[in-house]
Amino acid sequence: MSFQPALLSTDILIWLLVVACAGFAWHIVRSPVLRSAWHKVLVRPMGMASVVVLIVFVLAGLADSLHYRERLDNGQLDVEIKSVLDSALAPLTKHTERTYSAPLATHAQAMETIVKADGSQVRETPRLQFGGAHLTDPERDWAGDILARLLRGLVLGGVASLLLAGLLAVSVNIIWKRGFAYAFSRLWKPEKSDLAWRSLLLTSTLLLLIAGAIASLAGGYHVLGTDKVGQDVLFQTLKSIRTGLVIGTLTTLVTLPVAIILGLLAGYFRGWIDDVIQYIYTTLNSIPWVLLVAAAVLIVQVFIEQNESSFSSVAERADVRLLALCVIIGLTGWTGLARLLRAETLKLRELDYVTAARAFGVSGPRILLRHILPNVQHLILISVVMDFSGLVLAEAILSYVGVGVDPVMNSWGNMINAARLELAREPLVWWPLVAAFSMMFALVLAANLFADVVRDAFDPRTATGSGAGS
Repeated sequence: MSFQPALLSTDILIWLLVVACAGFAWHIVRSPVLRSAWHKVLVRPMGMASVVVLIVFVLAGLADSLHYRERLDNGQLDVEIKSVLDSALAPLTKHTERTYSAPLATHAQAMETIVKADGSQVRETPRLQFGGAHLTDPERDWAGDILARLLRGLVLGGVASLLLAGLLAVSVNIIWKRGFAYAFSRLWKPEKSDLAWRSLLLTSTLLLLIAGAIASLAGGYHVLGTDKVGQDVLFQTLKSIRTGLVIGTLTTLVTLPVAIILGLLAGYFRGWIDDVIQYIYTTLNSIPWVLLVAAAVLIVQVFIEQNESSFSSVAERADVRLLALCVIIGLTGWTGLARLLRAETLKLRELDYVTAARAFGVSGPRILLRHILPNVQHLILISVVMDFSGLVLAEAILSYVGVGVDPVMNSWGNMINAARLELAREPLVWWPLVAAFSMMFALVLAANLFADVVRDAFDPRTATGSGAGS
């Protein structure tokens, strides 16, 4: 075999989380109540559109979580750890330039001294080694080539969207059994109780058109330009998706157990237990969050530097720091959910069915598991979904101040941090900042829209009973 699978610490947790999500999906299918609630999410156009966008980000993150080491010609394994996403984006990693170049440019950003054939020297921007290298006369051919590639990409994206629509129509026709034409027409004009099929098709079509155009342009240009060392900014932006998803999801695995256990215990048992737990999260809230996280990250960083020999590659060291950051943020960010669950538990413990259970001698832990926890599940779900975008932004903030992920790891925070100095250059280098901000904005916006729909569907105080049709 020309490669050997490599498992990083976060890879294991990510795929365990995928398995857990698959089990939760199976539980939803078997539960009429949960199935009805999630139907309210997917019947709304905004909910379906945000789900489609989030699925695209998740697929990119999962592709970047399948790591391996290539086997060299001498039979040894390469020290560098790569992922499936790296293989898919290999052309972007091989076509590096010397330094900065603007998006879709054919010449470098800065002027250099060039020696001509007659020995004379002139100051001008040199041609790029890859971007637009196929053009004989860039000034004459650039606009026409860009337009031709853009149209070709849009056509490929349109064909892919038609194939997706046909495949979806065939799939749902198995359920409706009314013919392909009826299935396709109902996808485009769904009934009130149907899922938001039209929103799914429109969102997928838009994403495929964008992907097709970018793929076509990337075959001859740097779509989002290059950075200081000539690396493709589009590659860095796509590689940063996994970092944002890891921070947003794995941190939840640390936050949930602590917040649920302490919140329920404080609200149900009250007394000295409530006092101790309130003292703990009040103390944590009194410390500035960024300073608390920074102190913990610096301690972890010192430990990693003192045990440098324990890591076989730079990727493993960076992954350990990423995992440590998730744990630190999780252990310092559980207080909000714990206070919410405490307040809800204080209300639930006084209800008749809980009072009756205590009168019959049911133990406190059993009441918490059988009566209290099921009735606060909607709060937990809503809180997790709504906190996701905040965690993604937290990584950017922490990396901006220098206490986030490892500097060698691709992340939107590191790109924004590096852009501070680039904005002071002349001519201005703006594209790394815009690329990182745009991709992070797309993920956070989709997550927030999805959170709003989930809140409306699961919160009994805001549930409308049925979602709006597409």
